[in-house]
Amino acid sequence: MTTPAEPSTAYRPRWLLATPFLGTAPPLTRRQWRVLGLVSIATLFDQYDRALFALALPKIQASLAIAEVEVGYLASIVRLGSLPAFVAMLAADRFGRRVVLLITILGYTLCTGLTAVAPDTATFIALQFLSRVFGTAEMLLAVVVISEELDASVRGWGVGALFAIQACGVGVAAVLFPLVEWLGLDWRALYAVGFVPLLLIAHWRRTLPETERFEQARRAAGGAATSMLAPATSLVRAYPGRFATVAAVSFIFAAGGSAADFLTPKYLLDAHSWTPAHVATLFVFGGAFGIFGAAFAGRLSDRIGRKPVAVAFSIAVLSLALAFFNTSGLWLPPIWIAMIFVLIGNDVMINSYGAELFPTSHRSTAVGARSVVATVGAAFGLAMESVLYDILGSHWTSVSVLIVVAFAAPLIVVLAFPETAGRSLEAIAPEHT
Repeated sequence: MTTPAEPSTAYRPRWLLATPFLGTAPPLTRRQWRVLGLVSIATLFDQYDRALFALALPKIQASLAIAEVEVGYLASIVRLGSLPAFVAMLAADRFGRRVVLLITILGYTLCTGLTAVAPDTATFIALQFLSRVFGTAEMLLAVVVISEELDASVRGWGVGALFAIQACGVGVAAVLFPLVEWLGLDWRALYAVGFVPLLLIAHWRRTLPETERFEQARRAAGGAATSMLAPATSLVRAYPGRFATVAAVSFIFAAGGSAADFLTPKYLLDAHSWTPAHVATLFVFGGAFGIFGAAFAGRLSDRIGRKPVAVAFSIAVLSLALAFFNTSGLWLPPIWIAMIFVLIGNDVMINSYGAELFPTSHRSTAVGARSVVATVGAAFGLAMESVLYDILGSHWTSVSVLIVVAFAAPLIVVLAFPETAGRSLEAIAPEHT
């Protein structure tokens, strides 16, 4: 477990110069900076893949003959790819964070790249489903690794930094989206870019360490063999109430916001006649400001507490999303930018809580189980959007109805979530024997 106030905390990596959106970085050791950099760049490519589906949706629809009424259902199938990621999280508690993280990076890279040659809708959805399996596990493990490696006083900032760098993947996709069209290529070229992380796998394999907390837990266990299901059993026995509240908030947010997130580019292109270049410009320049919300929320929560920041950001993101899908003209860009700012900050809070509230022996399992619940919620929300579309005849009205329902989530945070800022992980969630 890393201790603060080491002489090496004066070190600053060169890549930090390219991330002004992280604000004033706290002192970290060389090891902590290396871990943060490695897992963040990996999640960036995963976010790139996720952004492509939404950005290129109209072109993918035209190319593969996907009907409007099928959009929500097919998107929900892809979202369900996050469910099998739970197996990887179980494995991470059994065999270690490092080896599972490397496998997931390789998996989502191959599936994203192969999507470029998908001949039909079934193949496209299958590859995207598998990409989501590996990508979800990789992103969740990144949160676990950062939470375990960084000190209590800067843990919120670290998770925020991870999410901010990860969000740059959306910007990369937005930049390449109109560029590929200008070059006369189609959406398949965008997915071919997904092979790039293969070039980095060898470097990651040599330099990514196992977390010190997991190593200590493994030594404490004395090498005793445990079953793959042991972490899941521990989760159910040790902190069932905590998991129930975290799971409820995750489900509600995912169900209320998944359709809004997925259909935003389509909303701008179809409902407001924006061009792909206009959408890309908003995503790049507006999103560049929006990603400041990640490190800001994380650092603010380190100072004043997770709970007040989580409540404020959750109410703000739902209010702005509702406004966005019910306005037009010049109001669209500023509302979207503000929405992204608080959305990323809200994601930081939920993921921080998800990792902090459970002990090392089953932390990855708890994070994975929460993701399963959120995935079911997201798939449910996307499917409900299609149901509501049949009734209301409007994607945007359907999205608004789902957003209103999601206002139940911040109420649960107020009533049931504990404060975790500034406390060691062992103090927040002692191991049950």
